[in-house]
Parts: sequence; C-alpha cells; structure tokens
Amino acid sequence: MLEHMTGQDKKSSLKEQIDENLRRVYQDALNEEVPDRLKQLLEQLRAKEAGK
Repeated sequence: MLEHMTGQDKKSSLKEQIDENLRRVYQDALNEEVPDRLKQLLEQLRAKEAGK
C-alpha cells in the first residue's frame, strides 16, 4: 500500500496516525482515576489555603 504513495501522501498518512495515537493517549489519560495519594495532597493544600 505505502509503495504506491507519494512522499507527500506518506507524510500525510504518518501525520494522521500520529495525531490519532496522540488523541487516544490523551483521552486515556483523561479517563484515568486520580491516585488517592494525590487526592489527599490536594485536600491538604486546600485546607491549608482555607486556613490562611
């Protein structure tokens, strides 16, 4: 398939694949649960800020 593509077509196809992979990784990261330890640290920071 790629042997019939021009240099520009190959670059465009590669760019589309990279874009799709980046979107998938970013979406996966958005869907990850925030670790409990990070939640605790954020709560501590909020409590400290509220106490000022």
